[in-house]
Amino acid sequence: MAAWDIEIDCEGLLCPLPVLRARKRLIALATGTVVCVRATDAMALVDLPHFCTQAGHDYLGSETEGAVTLHLIRKGETPPSQ
Repeated sequence: MAAWDIEIDCEGLLCPLPVLRARKRLIALATGTVVCVRATDAMALVDLPHFCTQAGHDYLGSETEGAVTLHLIRKGETPPSQ
């Protein structure tokens, strides 16, 4: 799996908290920054890719490490309205 620039620990958090934490962190980052969201909630496998599609980020995939799933997201262009 590719390397990342920033890690967000969402272990033990349930939907929608992993998406909300990722969204908050991504707002302040430069375009192209790769974020790893560490989540244990199975719904993150659905919610994070959907969030990326809606927000203009690239969902790079996921990898499982025991009970934790690592989700990689590349920050997309920030629309002027944000």
